[in-house]
Amino acid sequence: MRALSAGLLLLVVLALAGCGGAKNAQPKAQHKAPGKAQHTVPHKVPHKVQHKAQEPKLLVGAVEDAAKYARDPVAQMKLARESGFRAIVLSAVWEHGASAAADLPRLRRAVDAATKEDIRPVLAVYELSGDTPADGPTRAAFVAYAAALAKALPDVRDVIVGNEPNLNLFWQPQFDAAGGDQAAVDYEQLLAAAYDRLKEQDPGLDVIGGGLASHGGDKPSSRPTHSPTQFIHDLGAAYRASGRTKPLMDAISVHVYGEANRIPPTLRHPLSTTLGIADYPKLVRLLTEAFGGTAQPGATLPIVYGEYGVETKIPPAKEPLYTGREVVAPVDEQTQALYYGEAIRAAERQPNVRMLFLFHVVDETRLEGLQSGTRYADGTPKTSEPAVRAALDRASSTTPGG
Repeated sequence: MRALSAGLLLLVVLALAGCGGAKNAQPKAQHKAPGKAQHTVPHKVPHKVQHKAQEPKLLVGAVEDAAKYARDPVAQMKLARESGFRAIVLSAVWEHGASAAADLPRLRRAVDAATKEDIRPVLAVYELSGDTPADGPTRAAFVAYAAALAKALPDVRDVIVGNEPNLNLFWQPQFDAAGGDQAAVDYEQLLAAAYDRLKEQDPGLDVIGGGLASHGGDKPSSRPTHSPTQFIHDLGAAYRASGRTKPLMDAISVHVYGEANRIPPTLRHPLSTTLGIADYPKLVRLLTEAFGGTAQPGATLPIVYGEYGVETKIPPAKEPLYTGREVVAPVDEQTQALYYGEAIRAAERQPNVRMLFLFHVVDETRLEGLQSGTRYADGTPKTSEPAVRAALDRASSTTPGG
């Protein structure tokens, strides 16, 4: 989701070579690899947790790891709060041999900073495809890692399990030998195991599944990816085939990027398998068909728009802050403000949608990455921020039924 090491950057480029470039597919650059040493993770008493009755109908936040690495994580959270964000997604990247204890200090600093600024911290636990937890031992290790972090970070009340499992960048294999959806089958098993462990440990924790990319190919002969439409169908089929009598998740996350930065969030996709914010009726129908009549809610399942971003052009005065070269066509800041406002207003009107996360508070410095924050790389606000802030403030003041 954030800055890539050289090795991981090469993996991203190779994995995305078949789909028109990394940024068109909206990949997420990763954090440093977790440490290997195994240690006991200490438990921590919650600092403060916002009661659900106090929450707005739509909670709008950002996906932002800056506080994990900053000298002053509170200052980073202050920027987010000043920009109007009420929640922050922090990532924990699992790999074979990963240690929750090794990754905990940075996460704890960020979570503590978030709670100090009255920002709701959300934890996303996922992996790259080279570490896909697709068998019993690796699933158990992944689940233990996620559970250890959740136990040590009790201010975290929402855990996202996985990231874009319908893309080969994050999950392999996507297809079995016969062309079936192996990824959905394997991910269903991981999500079930994670749900059971996390709920046993803390029944009040919300387990969010999916984190699905907004589009995919569904063709084993090309870049191995699945559309969210097909993946939801196949996830439901795998759940039914498992005979499971408990839910898989408390909410589902879908990443709702447009096919390009110029595409507005109001665009519907009635004739394709892509899912955007305007495709809410289609998403609810897919969930109803996938899980109707089972222990897993479908028609009423809470929805999280886990990532949405619109990249802006960098003005000449700010160019020294950035490196590399732009690989997609960004838009002006006025368009970003318009699209973010439209996205927030649309999500407010959708009954099952509970959260919307914009991708970044502050731009990535690498132009090959995402410049979709409402602030430049130096933390100063873009001209889009006042309008976005107004939309965020309005959303935060609207309570369920209000």
